[in-house]
Amino acid sequence: MTSLLQRTVLFADLRGSTGLFETLGNAEAASVVTQSVDLMAQIVAACGGVVVKTLGDGLMAVFEHRQGGIDAADEMHESLDRIVADTPRGGSRRPTLKLPALKLQVAMAHGEVVELNGDCFGDAVNVAARLLDRAGDKETLATEQVLEGLEAEHRGRFRSLSKLQLRGRQEPVQVYRLEARRFGETVATLFEGSAPAREPDGLRLAWREVNRVFAGTDLPAVLGRSPQATYCIDDTRVSRSHARVEWHGGTFQVSDLSYNGTFVRFAGRDDVVALRRGSCTLHGSGVICLGAAPTDATAPTVHFEILSFQDTVPRSGH
Repeated sequence: MTSLLQRTVLFADLRGSTGLFETLGNAEAASVVTQSVDLMAQIVAACGGVVVKTLGDGLMAVFEHRQGGIDAADEMHESLDRIVADTPRGGSRRPTLKLPALKLQVAMAHGEVVELNGDCFGDAVNVAARLLDRAGDKETLATEQVLEGLEAEHRGRFRSLSKLQLRGRQEPVQVYRLEARRFGETVATLFEGSAPAREPDGLRLAWREVNRVFAGTDLPAVLGRSPQATYCIDDTRVSRSHARVEWHGGTFQVSDLSYNGTFVRFAGRDDVVALRRGSCTLHGSGVICLGAAPTDATAPTVHFEILSFQDTVPRSGH
């Protein structure tokens, strides 16, 4: 029987399982992944949702109420580290292993879905699935329709990432990121009375003749090959929307959105931070390479510099 329903569609995907199989072997790694997906399914049910299907390292679920999907995303992120930390490492004679971190990406869309033989179809399903490809590690992305009707305190946790072009859609989609439930107020209390660190004022990005300075209010900015990207980099190794730079928690951060990876090397350092759907806080100066590592002399390389405008203002009497 076919039913037309208004639902919030949630896709969740675990990344990093390949490293588990390399470290633990097939049996134990499969156990960790299975436990993780089972836990996610339990969370969906506890938050009033229904698991439509599991997808290897993840699942698809639908919720009658938007808040149920948001609560489920929160619980999934907060529970994942615990299940990995509590996983047995084999026999007592086996040395303790440092497990590669499993990272969770979640995407949500709301709209009309067609329910048929236990499966769900429709535009909201397609948008949520495509949006999952754009989510970074430990990140929940949602369309504008998910925010509609939420109480102010819950809407306030979403931050606009502007409009993103999703594969298979002609029109860009307005996307928001759900900020994690954190202990920010508690941390501020613990350090009350200490001098606050001065926040940076701007970020300079330079690639070839393109030299631009972004303030926090100018962000987020998408670096990519698409002419619609905020910072267009014309190179075949660069994805249409390759990386996102944003102002978050008083810092500038870069997140990889690509298939070829984003690489960061800070000035004065030889080591390279390889981002594959991950994020990195920028400090000082250095380079961001898109699609190839800095060791490749031909890599599309964006030079970055964190700016503090106060340092450039002349002081009276000097």
